[in-house]
Amino acid sequence: MSSSIPLPQGQDKVAAVRSMFDAIAPRYDMLNRLLTFGMDCRWRRRAVRELRLPPQSRVLDLACGTGDLCRVLEAAKYRAVGFDLSAGMLRAAQKYRDSGKLSSPMVLGDALCLPVPPESADGVTCGFALRNVVDLDGLFAELARVVRTGGRISLLEVAEPPNPVLRLGHSVYFGKVIPLIGGLLSDRTAYEYLPKSVAYMPPTEEMLDLLARRGFEAVVHLPLSGGIAQLVTATRER
Repeated sequence: MSSSIPLPQGQDKVAAVRSMFDAIAPRYDMLNRLLTFGMDCRWRRRAVRELRLPPQSRVLDLACGTGDLCRVLEAAKYRAVGFDLSAGMLRAAQKYRDSGKLSSPMVLGDALCLPVPPESADGVTCGFALRNVVDLDGLFAELARVVRTGGRISLLEVAEPPNPVLRLGHSVYFGKVIPLIGGLLSDRTAYEYLPKSVAYMPPTEEMLDLLARRGFEAVVHLPLSGGIAQLVTATRER
C-alpha cells in the first residue's frame, strides 16, 4: 500500500483488515516477537494484570488472533473466550490447541456485534486492534453492552512516544524497518498498512472521553515502554 493510497474506510476497511490478517496469520506470532523484541509479551501480561478480577471471571478477548491474550488469560485463571474477524488467524491458533497450550473457545465474529447476551462478561481485553475497527465509539458501546456493572476492560494499542527523540526513532523503525522486515518474512502490503493504520486513532483525551460517555469510570491511560505502546483500562459503571 503506497503512501498515495488513502486508508480504506467503512466496509472496504473491514474487507481489507480481514484479508490482511488472513494473509499474515501463519507468521504473525513470530513477527510480533521479532519486531517488538519480545516486548509484546510483557505488554499482554500487564494488560491481564490490570483487569484485577477474581479467578474464574469470564473475559472476552476481542481480535484474539492466534490466542496470545487468551493464553495469558488462561494462565491467570480466567475463563477466556476469543473473537476474531479473521478465519486465517483462528486457523493459525490450532497449533496451540494441538500442543495443549490453548483451551479457550475462539469464535469467528465481529467485535462490533458480539454474539453474547448483555452483561454476560466480567471483563474484556483487546490487543492492538482498536485502530482496525470501523467505528471506535461503536466498539465502546458494545463493550458497555456486554460487560457487567463493576466489570473491567483492558485495551492495548500502539502509540507514538511523547519524547521527540524517541518519537523520531520510533517513526523510522515503525514506518521503514517494520515494512521491510515484514515484507521479507511475510506480506509487505500488510506491514506497510500496519504503521499507517495508527492514523485511524483519535487523540488520547478524545478516546478516553468516548469511554466515559459510554458508562465507564476510573478510565486510566498507561504509556508502556516509553510510550511506543499504550494501555487503557476502565470499570463499567452503569
